[in-house]
Amino acid sequence: MVDGIVVKVLGDYGPFSRIGKSIGYQVTIGQSSYLVDCGAPLFQQLGGHKLKAINGLIVTHCHDDHKRWFSDYALFNRYAPDISNKLRLLTSEGINEELIKASGPALDRSLSYDSKNVIDIAYEDYVDYKIIGPLAKYRVISRDEGNGKSGLSVIDRTGKSIGPDRAKIVVSNKTGRPRMLFKDPNYGEWVEPENFYTFSSEVFYENNRNIYANNEGFKIEAIKAPVWHGISGIGIKFITDEETLTFSSDTVHDRVLWEQLYSEKRAQRLSISRKEFEAVSILYGDINDYIERIWSEERFAEAINSFHGSVVIHDIAVRNIAVHTDYSKLKSTVLKKNKVILTHSPDTMTSEWVLSEAEKCFKIKENTFFEVVGDELYPLNADVYHKEAGKYYVGYKNTKGSYVVYEKNGVLSLSSNERLGLGTPLYRVDLYEDIAGNYFPKLENNDAEYRERTDGRIELVRFTDEGSSGKIVENERDRLVKKDIINYANTKYY
Repeated sequence: MVDGIVVKVLGDYGPFSRIGKSIGYQVTIGQSSYLVDCGAPLFQQLGGHKLKAINGLIVTHCHDDHKRWFSDYALFNRYAPDISNKLRLLTSEGINEELIKASGPALDRSLSYDSKNVIDIAYEDYVDYKIIGPLAKYRVISRDEGNGKSGLSVIDRTGKSIGPDRAKIVVSNKTGRPRMLFKDPNYGEWVEPENFYTFSSEVFYENNRNIYANNEGFKIEAIKAPVWHGISGIGIKFITDEETLTFSSDTVHDRVLWEQLYSEKRAQRLSISRKEFEAVSILYGDINDYIERIWSEERFAEAINSFHGSVVIHDIAVRNIAVHTDYSKLKSTVLKKNKVILTHSPDTMTSEWVLSEAEKCFKIKENTFFEVVGDELYPLNADVYHKEAGKYYVGYKNTKGSYVVYEKNGVLSLSSNERLGLGTPLYRVDLYEDIAGNYFPKLENNDAEYRERTDGRIELVRFTDEGSSGKIVENERDRLVKKDIINYANTKYY
C-alpha cells in the first residue's frame, strides 16, 4: 500500500566539498525503492545487500557528482554472485547516450570467465534501459559513406536524411562535438532543438512521453522545461494519487532570465554569405553564432507551471554560480518556500528555506513534507537553517539569542558577535545542533561534543586534562516544534 513518498538523502554536497558524498537520493513508495542519481557513495551509504533491493536508478544528467558510481553499480549487478538482474536504468534518450560514452572504458571490455580472452561486452549486457521522456524525431548520426569514410547527417526516426533547409550540424572547433541547428517552422528561426523545445513539443518530439508506470500505481515522469544547466538534463516527478515530488536537478531557476531566453531574438553572426549558409549541411565553429532564439515561448510557459502542486527538492548555490540557482535569486523563482527542500548546498550556508543534509529522511504526505525521526514525523519550522564544518544547525528567533542573522546582497550569514562588514542584521536566534534529527543547544567551546550512542540516545561528552565524562541530554525538538516559545511575529529585532 502506498503511504506517502519517503526520501532518504544519501548525499547533497557539491563536487568540490570537503564533506563529500556528492548527490544521491533513495525514494521509497510502498514496497518500491528507486535511486535518483548515484554521485553519493552507494556502497558506503546502502551496502550491497540494500542495493540488491533497488528497483531502478534514475540519472538526471552526466556530471560526475550525479553519476559517479554508475559504472561500479552496473559492474556490481553483473558480477555479484547472488544477483541475476541487470541494472535497471530510467533516463532520457540523450542522457543514456552520454552514459554509454562515459562508461565505455569501464564496461565495454573484460576478461572471459576463464580469464583466457579479452572480450567485448555490450552495454545492454549490463543495463536494462527504460526510457523516460519522449524520443526526438530527429538526430545526428555518423553515416558510412563507403571507401572507409563516414560523415555526419541529420536523420528522422525512419532513417531518412533531413535537408539543410530544415536542419544543419555545427561542429565545435573547441570540442569536436556536433550539435544540431534546426529551422523552427513556427518562428521561422534557427534554434538548437535540444534547448528550444519542451518535451511536449510535437515539432521535435514524438507524442509518447514514456511516463514510467510502477506496478504499485505511481508514476515516474521526466520533465525538461525548467531544467537549464548547459548539458542534457531532466527533472524527475514521482506522482501518486495524493502526492507529487519533483527533483528539479541542477538548474538555473530565474524567471527573469527565462523570459529573456524566450523573448529575445538574436542576430546571426555569419562568416559566409546568406546563400551559402542556407545551402550548407555542416558548419564549423560556435553554434551560438547561428542560433536566433534560445527557448520557445512554449518552454517558458511549461517551465513556469512545472512545480504546481508539488513538493520540490531543488539544487542551490550561494552566489555567482552560472549553472545553479543562486540563493539570492530564489525570490525570482516560481518556487514556494513551504514546498521546497534545498539541496546540493555548499559546505557552509545559511538559509531561511529548509536545507537538506546527507542521511536525513523526509516524507511527503499530501504535498506537505516532514522529517522522519525514528517513528515520528516532524514539521520543519525553524526560522533559519545553517551548515558549517560538517554540522547542521537550526535557529529559532529570540530577542536575546546568542547569534545574529545577517543579510548582504541577498545572502545570509550567522555570527555570535555583532560585526561590521557582514551586512544588515536581521534578527537574533537561538542555535541548536541537529543530531540524528534531534535538537540540542549549540556548544560554544571545543571541550565538549554531542555523541549518538548505540541505543539512540544523545550524550554530551566533556573533555578535561584528566579524561572525559558524559551525560545523557534531552532532545529539545518537541518543545520547539510545539512552539513552546514566545511568538515573535510582531517583534522588531533591530
